[in-house]
Amino acid sequence: MEDSLRIQRFDQLPSATQFASQIESRNVPAVFVGCVKDWKAVSKWNPCNGGLDYLEERVGSFMVEAMLSRTAPVFYGDLRSHERVPLPFSTFIGFCKQHRQNVDNSCSFNSNSEGHKPGESDTEQGCSPFVDAAPQQIYLAQVPIINAENEERVQLETLREDMQLPAILEEKNLSSINLWMNNAKARSSAHYDPHHNLLCIVTGRKQVVLWPPSASPMLYPMPIYGEASNHSSVALENPDFSVHPRAQYSMEYSQKVILHAGDALFIPEGWFHQVDSYDLTIAVNYWWCSSIMSSLADHMDAYYLRRILRRLTDREMDQVLLKGSTAMWRQERNIPELPCNKDQVDHSLDQASQRKDLKGKEQKHSLLLHELEPYALQALHKLVALVQDRVNASDQNKPVLSTSTNGLMCYAIDERNKTLMTEIFHLEDDPVAKILWILEPCNFQDMFLAMAHNFPRTLEALILHLLSPVGAEVLTRKFDDIDKQNSEEHRNKFYQVFYGVFDNQFAAMDAILNGKESFARQAFKNVLDKYLGGNFNVPKLCVGRDIL
Repeated sequence: MEDSLRIQRFDQLPSATQFASQIESRNVPAVFVGCVKDWKAVSKWNPCNGGLDYLEERVGSFMVEAMLSRTAPVFYGDLRSHERVPLPFSTFIGFCKQHRQNVDNSCSFNSNSEGHKPGESDTEQGCSPFVDAAPQQIYLAQVPIINAENEERVQLETLREDMQLPAILEEKNLSSINLWMNNAKARSSAHYDPHHNLLCIVTGRKQVVLWPPSASPMLYPMPIYGEASNHSSVALENPDFSVHPRAQYSMEYSQKVILHAGDALFIPEGWFHQVDSYDLTIAVNYWWCSSIMSSLADHMDAYYLRRILRRLTDREMDQVLLKGSTAMWRQERNIPELPCNKDQVDHSLDQASQRKDLKGKEQKHSLLLHELEPYALQALHKLVALVQDRVNASDQNKPVLSTSTNGLMCYAIDERNKTLMTEIFHLEDDPVAKILWILEPCNFQDMFLAMAHNFPRTLEALILHLLSPVGAEVLTRKFDDIDKQNSEEHRNKFYQVFYGVFDNQFAAMDAILNGKESFARQAFKNVLDKYLGGNFNVPKLCVGRDIL
């Protein structure tokens, strides 16, 4: 977990201005210890102080909408697993009293059983909140006390008299205030809200596990087009890693807090959270729109959607290559960072640019091969061997790479290998991409200059027929690296030599660009799956007459 995403704890409630500028603007959760302990509700609603009788007297005759779960004690957001049922509030109070009586009888009968040991942390005790869960359970979830969008839904407005608006919310346009009350232990499935949330504990205790929006891929959000799109599709209490393999890393991105009566937790919009509520816990939450969402103009939605998807796609491409980063590959293979000889590179470029016909003129092969750094020379040998292994020079019935007879070698490609290469998107699956990825820019440049001098047909085969999508991405990233280190003159000389090998330079460019776009398209599909949920079939990209 990044330090910038760590949950903050405050012993005093800040002012509205401080909250907005220093906490809310960071979009990171914060705990305010004891900030609502002076509420009348904290004492009057407490079951140990006759709170159930008080609530029954105040609002017992009111009809409320309760959640009836088929999967209790876990309450999932999917409508297929629960239903909303109307019932008198007094009926629910009766359930609470009966459950409390059963718990008291059980505690008396098992007086010698282990309880909360002195010194045991709340976090340790909070890891298994369900021991004797009821098979079916009623939960008063999100019962409106105030609802700015639909006043007809308000069911318990009279309870607002027992609460005091927290100072940090005095300048907010509240969307709703809601009551949450469970008679037995309950757990909500991991989900996020489209509003900022201040969760205040009136009685009892809650454990909240939180994940930043960036951890969405680990939680497999429900499809964006579904009715429960803000919920995770992973049953975190019993995950099936064969179905949701990324979920095994979800807890690495999580943070856990324990909230007691009088505490409040700020949960920013978009943060996934799973809430465990203990016996007879009552909470009130406030929802309000964030300044970011409220300030977005409708006509800008399409623009920001494209910007965000592009940003996520770029990040996904970086993550695909991260496992094979230069530093990691060097460390795994004990490869030292080789120094670059800029004078040698300049000399090679000057000599190469003076040769107008790389294919037909007699070459001094020993010059560049002899002067290559040891690892660059080793990489060149590996690439040549790979091309030779992947092509069939003897089977003339298969398509030939080049009709030119001036090259040093003339290859026929195995179409099965070509098809296979076009489907490789992971660095570890492509030996060509792995070789290129660990080369320093100057050694990368020297190696390709040597290949253009000595093995032009091999270079042509490599680019036109053996370059996978991830290989094309790696190749162009290396091009970018050498562009940053070379002058414009030397950049032009390098590309003149590189593309001068090909009978059709545009075919070479198409092969590289098509591979890059194929790599980016796969990353885009990964983004749709990870962040939007669902199995999206992106149409194949047409480039000229080629369909990728």
